[in-house]
Amino acid sequence: MLIADRYELDELPLGQGGMGAVYGGHDKHLDRRVAVKFLQLPGGRDAELERRFIREARILARLEHAGAPILYDFGMFEHRLYQVMQFIEGVTVADLVSEHGPLPVPWAAAIAAQACAVLAAAHSLSICHRDLKPTNLMLCPDGGVKVLDFGLAMLRETDVAQFTRSGQILGTPAYMAPEQIQRGVAGPRSDLYALGCVLHEMLTGRQLFTGPTAYAIFEKQVKEPPPRVPGAPAELDRLLSALLEKDPENRPPDAGSLFERLQPFAVDLPMLPGFLTPPSVPSPGRMYARVLGRVLPCD
Repeated sequence: MLIADRYELDELPLGQGGMGAVYGGHDKHLDRRVAVKFLQLPGGRDAELERRFIREARILARLEHAGAPILYDFGMFEHRLYQVMQFIEGVTVADLVSEHGPLPVPWAAAIAAQACAVLAAAHSLSICHRDLKPTNLMLCPDGGVKVLDFGLAMLRETDVAQFTRSGQILGTPAYMAPEQIQRGVAGPRSDLYALGCVLHEMLTGRQLFTGPTAYAIFEKQVKEPPPRVPGAPAELDRLLSALLEKDPENRPPDAGSLFERLQPFAVDLPMLPGFLTPPSVPSPGRMYARVLGRVLPCD
């Protein structure tokens, strides 16, 4: 399929979510690989979903960070909105945990810390992700992490969209903070709670809270204390407990402070065969980051 007389799409989608389907494609004008996300409207035109899709594009256009995909283009084809984005090579954290099992502590901390860097950039623009989860975190072959799918993101100062749609709470129950469930309130610390759920899952190899229905999971998110992670370093266990506090005021204050607390654990990362390019292969991204880390270090 050719859209806009420019983007030639693959036959099968790379993936499908609640708001859209993503296809790999080729930009004929610039001769490069791209990802094209279409808004899915199973019941015809839906003004609220269209507003969310347009807002996602505007958020990506504002969020300039190495850990977020680049938005190249936006338009409509056959009455369907689409976004053209940077094509990301890699594996989702969900697939990584499914195939690898519990991750080594250094890798779990490194992935979470990189996600913190993206959240810090988003939160500085008053953007809350609201749907951070393992399928929205992509581990690239050079070890970098991309935060994907800002479809439910909320611009805290200007977004007045309703939290519920057709009587349903928007989000993924296994990663939703108690305040999102109880009051429909999502702030930066709600994203940190979600990241805590992801970190717990990376360390244990299984979802933190599960249940037969969404409401059973909601009940656990609101009332049940999280189980400890067997064998986790004591300080990391305390950090997880703080991240998963039911009251957002008791969680780390922001993504930057969480990043600093994760840093000591993201050292001596072992190789992940099959997921990362071997150290013998030069990585321009790692080269750049290594020097950047020496410029005006935070400590």
